Amino acid sequence: MADRARSAPTFESTSTVASADWEGRDVSGESHTGVLFTDCDFTELVNSGGVFTECTFRRVKFNASVHTDAAFVNCTFANCIFFDARFTGCKCIGSRFEKCDFDLLQVDGGNWSFVQLRGADLRRATITGARLLDADLTQARCEGSSLRDVDLSGATMRGVNFTDCDLRGSELGAINPAEMILVGAIVTAQQALVIAQAYGLDVRAD
Repeated sequence: MADRARSAPTFESTSTVASADWEGRDVSGESHTGVLFTDCDFTELVNSGGVFTECTFRRVKFNASVHTDAAFVNCTFANCIFFDARFTGCKCIGSRFEKCDFDLLQVDGGNWSFVQLRGADLRRATITGARLLDADLTQARCEGSSLRDVDLSGATMRGVNFTDCDLRGSELGAINPAEMILVGAIVTAQQALVIAQAYGLDVRAD
């Protein structure tokens, strides 16, 4: 597993939406580029197919919002709350999350490649079937969470805590057991073989 430092590009905002109350709003099909959203309430927002490109979200509440086949490309989320938010089949390529609350977040499928989740607290998050290729999960907290059938190819995972995490079906080719905590992690027999080989063990049938 390569330990690559990633710095997301900084995009200049062309417009600002401040303190907006979008609770329950349907933004399906809308397109926003280079917008700074600050101190907004997106609680129970509905987003089917909406596209946000190079946008910045600061202190935005996404509580119980539902996003389906939506896109957040090269966006930055700072101090946002995703309590019980749901993302299904969404594209979040290249987005960066800083000091966000992911309590009860649910991600089902979609492409989250190159996302930055350094130090993220994912202990009560559920991620299923998503692509996190080359994602940065450095020092992320995943104790007791569920990351099933997730493609972590090329991901940076130095210092990740996977204690009691359900990793069944996930691609663990980039895993380095010496750099993370795996106590009690739930894996399949095939994954256990991959981990054993990562430890340098010579695994034989008999």
